[in-house]
Amino acid sequence: MIIHATRKLAARLPDVSPDALREDSPLGSWHADRLIIDRRQCVLFCHDETRAALFVPGLRKELFADLGARSFRPLFSATLAAMGCPPHQVSQAELALGPIRFDTATDRSVLSSMRIVRQDLEGHLARVPNFLMLDPLAVALDLCDRPTSVRGKWIRPDRLLLELVAMISTRHTGRLT
Repeated sequence: MIIHATRKLAARLPDVSPDALREDSPLGSWHADRLIIDRRQCVLFCHDETRAALFVPGLRKELFADLGARSFRPLFSATLAAMGCPPHQVSQAELALGPIRFDTATDRSVLSSMRIVRQDLEGHLARVPNFLMLDPLAVALDLCDRPTSVRGKWIRPDRLLLELVAMISTRHTGRLT
């Protein structure tokens, strides 16, 4: 799986390709941006196709060395499970991710969607005295459970992500679940 990192995030990561990498995961790629909130580093992820979003607050410098495995992957799996995805589909999605690689080939449409997600995230931040009190899973569920517009078409990120995972599971098992 490819995560397209913004320049701000790429500066913190150990191994980022300056050239666009070829996506080989059936789940598609994601974008990620580094945010600074209350002088703390955070990362916002957005799926390119479904615009599903994940937010990882309060990262320390050493966590950027293995951002994909230690932060993205567990939150992605937990989000799918909390959305009601059956356990075997969550497992298939984890396998479909494959190795996580980073490049800097970003798409303006996805970055624009991320800007809107950040505005929605600010609503969460306004409700708590300390943003580190936010549950990343609850925030991800809320950020994914909203209609959004992509190139003039209205979509629901959570529903599209679940459909994508179900299609992958069907391909791998040969049966509809």
